[in-house]
Amino acid sequence: MDLAYHEHLIPQIFLFVDRKCFADWSIGKAKIDFHDLTFVISGKACYYINEEKVIVEAGDLLYIPEGCTREAHTFEESPMHCYPFNFHWVAPYNDVHLPFGYVSKKMITKEILDYIREFKQVWMNRRPFYTFEARALFELILHRLLSDYHLPSATTIDPRIKNATYYINEHYSDDITVGILAEQANLNTVYFGKLFKETTGSTCKEYLNRIRINNAEMMLSSGDFNVSETAERCGFHDISYFSNLFKMMRGYSPSSARNKQEP
Repeated sequence: MDLAYHEHLIPQIFLFVDRKCFADWSIGKAKIDFHDLTFVISGKACYYINEEKVIVEAGDLLYIPEGCTREAHTFEESPMHCYPFNFHWVAPYNDVHLPFGYVSKKMITKEILDYIREFKQVWMNRRPFYTFEARALFELILHRLLSDYHLPSATTIDPRIKNATYYINEHYSDDITVGILAEQANLNTVYFGKLFKETTGSTCKEYLNRIRINNAEMMLSSGDFNVSETAERCGFHDISYFSNLFKMMRGYSPSSARNKQEP
């Protein structure tokens, strides 16, 4: 499934625990109708997921999708400390699974741990409307996990491609070509185009059009510009091409985007 699909899912967390296991901790065998996303901080444990044995230890992310049979115990000599989140997706999407395996290594970053600790404070204090804040924090955690899964780490992105994306984001209204970007990166045009696609998952044209249409949608939604003004300010000199591209990418016309904001 396209990872972008997950953007439409809404999690409902019903259990969160700062779980510091005793030596005899265990979970009895049962089929679950929820998703179990557990961050292992220290120690280790043995899980049986659909009869498959997996060992988790400090730094691991454990994901057990709904519909799985789950059973677990910790190790007496090294009891597990973890943060489990048990949640459903709002109906009718609870059968949609995250793209992770049962165990993922090196997914727990300092940023994610900070979000989890903040979530813990919100969940424990339970002030009025705490569920809104808790869900927002959990969605930030999911965003970070999915982003790290889908895209290379920022430290591994070729700096020439990173500079090119920054340039596009700042100058999307200009006449930008692959040749101009390749020249700035001091690379052959063909090689630059291939490297850009490998790094971002999009061609230069696809990336540029996405940035332009995103900005066009924001401008139209504000109600400050009409369709032709928006097209021109976003680098489109052919209004028919702009309208067709906008409708293809958004599913509705640019005039509809503007009319949604009109009284």
